[in-house]
Amino acid sequence: MFSFFKKKKPEAETPAAVEPAVPAAPQAEAQAEQPGFLRRLFGGGDEAPAAPEEVVAGASTAYEGQLFPETAERPVSEAEARRSWMSRLKAGLAKTSSNLSLLFVGARIDEDLYEELESALLMSDAGMDATQFLLDNLRRKVKEDKLLDAAAVKVALKGLLVDLLRPLEKPLELGRHEPLVMMIAGVNGAGKTTTIGKLAKHMQRHEQSVLLAAGDTFRAAAREQLMVWGQRNNVTVISQQSGDPAAVAFDAVQSGKARGVDVVMVDTAGRLPTQLHLMEELKKIRRVIGKGMEDAPHEILLVIDGNTGQNALAQVKAFDDALQLTGLVITKLDGTAKGGILAAIARTRPVPVYFIGVGEKLEDLQPFSADEFAEALLG
Repeated sequence: MFSFFKKKKPEAETPAAVEPAVPAAPQAEAQAEQPGFLRRLFGGGDEAPAAPEEVVAGASTAYEGQLFPETAERPVSEAEARRSWMSRLKAGLAKTSSNLSLLFVGARIDEDLYEELESALLMSDAGMDATQFLLDNLRRKVKEDKLLDAAAVKVALKGLLVDLLRPLEKPLELGRHEPLVMMIAGVNGAGKTTTIGKLAKHMQRHEQSVLLAAGDTFRAAAREQLMVWGQRNNVTVISQQSGDPAAVAFDAVQSGKARGVDVVMVDTAGRLPTQLHLMEELKKIRRVIGKGMEDAPHEILLVIDGNTGQNALAQVKAFDDALQLTGLVITKLDGTAKGGILAAIARTRPVPVYFIGVGEKLEDLQPFSADEFAEALLG
């Protein structure tokens, strides 16, 4: 189902097996509590730590997930999987779709229809710019093609929506770097940690080994949640109870290189873009990751709650200005009447949308397709 991934070419040599991390002995734990034992060189700046081996010694703990081995799954054909996904996508976007599709039922092609379309698009949070763009082009197409019935106008609008959303359609390619380092950002409640767990599972299905970094050192619940995902997926999680999140990110990159993993995903603390000091910390994490590996992070993803509407567009602008985003993951599109936000993003800040989510299950997170999205809205 996930052919969008670019698989890494097989290597000539098989990497040596990595021994599971051994928990620190009680003496080491006692040492860890002593002042200065966990001191980092970049506590006040961006310098990389001199001894990344502290991942084992006590600065961070490597949790080897072994509690939930993967269960056997019934083989599903590509066609069956896509039908299932389209069904869930249409159900998730039903509120947005009903506000648009019902306008064409028995409608006349007149100014009233255009006004109702304008209102419906604005209510879906498509934004004034995208709404005006779509309606201007729809008027032109209706005139040029001499469209006389509402069904034909609906098809024309769907085609224009696909063209608008197409620049957002970009596959996430794996295997470009060893490891591929991904930094994941977002505000609290957007579903960031859950999305990381789902992405890790998808990557494993495409023969990619994954290591996770619990960079949210402020919330114990966030670290525990990520560790649970690591246990379910049999994925190592680099974590630290307190301290500099940049240190955890750096240690994870170093550990990923040493272990020969394919993908390192770094979770970060949720924050609002108006919290400038926290946004500066995100910039620092990015810089320190770059010291751990040249050109890293290779992907910087922002996870967005689809229910937030125009606020989501403000988040994209703020995080893109601060971090230069490479992609978006839009979650919780199920049950919202604000699905038009993708049109606003495409028109205002066209950062690629790698994935969209319409539920809690693993299969409810799928690659974004402009054709599928437009079909779910206007099919």
